[in-house]
Amino acid sequence: MYQPVKSMPSNTSKHPDPLHSRTSTAQGLTVSPSLDLVVEQSDFPIQPGLVDSRVVRLSLLSIGLGFAASAVAWAMLTLISLITNIAFYGHWSLESRGPADAVHHLGWWVVVIPVIGAIVIGLMARYGSKAIRGHGIPEAMEQILINRSKIPARIMFLKPVSSAISIGTGGPFGAEGPIIATGSALGSFVGQKIRVSVAERKTLLAAGAAAGMSAIFGSPVSAVLLAIELLLFEYRPRSIIPVALAAATAAGMRIVLEGPHAIFAMPVLAAPSLSALAFYTVLGGFMGLAAAAITRAVYAIEDAFEKLPIHWMWWPAVGAIAVGVAGYFAPDTLGVGYYNITNILSASLAWKAVAFLCAFKFISWSISLGSGTSGGTLAPLFTLGGGLGLLVGQAVNSVAPALGIDVRVAALVGMAALFAGASRALLTSVVFAFETTLQPMGLLPLLGGCAAAYLVSSLVMRNTIMTEKIARRGVHAPAEYSADPLAHLAVGKIANTRVQSFSADESVLTLQQRVKADPAAFLHHEYPVVDSQNRLRGVISLDEVMAHSSTESPIGELLKDKPRFVFDDMTVRLAVNHMIKYGLQALPVLSRSDRYKLVGVLSRSDVFMALQTHSDEELPA
Repeated sequence: MYQPVKSMPSNTSKHPDPLHSRTSTAQGLTVSPSLDLVVEQSDFPIQPGLVDSRVVRLSLLSIGLGFAASAVAWAMLTLISLITNIAFYGHWSLESRGPADAVHHLGWWVVVIPVIGAIVIGLMARYGSKAIRGHGIPEAMEQILINRSKIPARIMFLKPVSSAISIGTGGPFGAEGPIIATGSALGSFVGQKIRVSVAERKTLLAAGAAAGMSAIFGSPVSAVLLAIELLLFEYRPRSIIPVALAAATAAGMRIVLEGPHAIFAMPVLAAPSLSALAFYTVLGGFMGLAAAAITRAVYAIEDAFEKLPIHWMWWPAVGAIAVGVAGYFAPDTLGVGYYNITNILSASLAWKAVAFLCAFKFISWSISLGSGTSGGTLAPLFTLGGGLGLLVGQAVNSVAPALGIDVRVAALVGMAALFAGASRALLTSVVFAFETTLQPMGLLPLLGGCAAAYLVSSLVMRNTIMTEKIARRGVHAPAEYSADPLAHLAVGKIANTRVQSFSADESVLTLQQRVKADPAAFLHHEYPVVDSQNRLRGVISLDEVMAHSSTESPIGELLKDKPRFVFDDMTVRLAVNHMIKYGLQALPVLSRSDRYKLVGVLSRSDVFMALQTHSDEELPA
């Protein structure tokens, strides 16, 4: 009935639960002195509340992370401007300028500047930390999944500096990815310096990441959704509340520093027709195919760099040659280029210019990212997706004008759907496009298009642009988040009510004789011991009974450890956690409503059967 897997030390501390007080009330039941024997020195799981004082503490820390992430975002954008002005314009200035305007007077020297920046990044990666390579989100995911959410503190400094050098010398990346990674490192650092659980440290890491994204784009809701879909892998008040407060704080600071305007402003959109909505959904499916193709291309380039006969420190410099060459022919591919997204969404560029920009942006970004430099993926994907959406929308509009397609909406859907397909962050993509454009009439096309992209991408590609790298290292990120079937199932519903127990008053000799007379009737290693009213006194090993020499002693006197049990109204998840904690195969089940009497036993096989029932619900009829 009750057989431990391994020997576990006894827990001698008392739970701070009302049941342990002789004069207290527990969950509406008054505990009388006669019942205290049942719960005195007992060990049973405590149902945690949805939130508690620790969540309040975590929330206050997350608000601080929101302010800190805003400062980091401002500092990094300022550093990018400084490096851009020095590298491309030859003077010390904090003026926000892109590299494109400098290409006409630099000529082919524009190829040299990204290479110099890449050499510096390679040195920082080799002698500082290899973790600064890449776009940051996969690395944060990996630390959450396998390293207890611990990110080295030096990443807080090396990642933003290396990314600022990369972008400032022409790297075709957005600032948001590195700032998300830096915010993650900052949250993890705080979680390592104070006493928190691993789960709370993960929440702080996600709060820092969400604050970083919100500080750049002013998109707090999509930042929270990004944390849920790509970092937390859960949805519960204990984590959502701190993350939301961090994102809201960072968004508020952005309004103070830059104003409330949309980062990707576009003309007011009209409500779509049914035929246009159908087209936007089909467009989303096409973007799902494009997302899979782009993801495979990026990792194919990364694999090609792995075969180079030179140290990986020099790979970014090789990739930077493509950045410089692309920048010479298409200057707008250099640097952050958020204005490219705005121009595409406003349909202010000719289709040839959009096609030219997207082609060279993809070449420079994919080769540079594949080389292992420090950069991001969000802004390049938004640029490519918006451009592809605009081109497809214009092409279809020219042959089927009756559909009533708005090419600006096509660009908006393309931007969000490409990211949804590449990252599988469906809700993040939809809400992000809305928050950064403030166009409510785009929500319906966005939902249809992003859902279609998610569907097609999932059909043709197992991993995403975020998870492929860590999957190759044997780390698999959760792709589905569903309710725990054990968390809403009561123990009393599945426990075995046919209980074999010993009486505390029975003598050791009597029990020994019973066992010797019919050993086949005693199949378990341990059994519950109850009093005359069937209330649990403890659990005893049959081997201990058979080896005991004081044969006239009652069994109740042999009990040493406090009993471990669960109540019938507790969830199976709590019971399973209690079993795992002590290495048990079963737990006695007591009735909370019937004077704490022993009413059953919950074994691992009972839990397996419950899980099997849940699994059967997934099978087709």
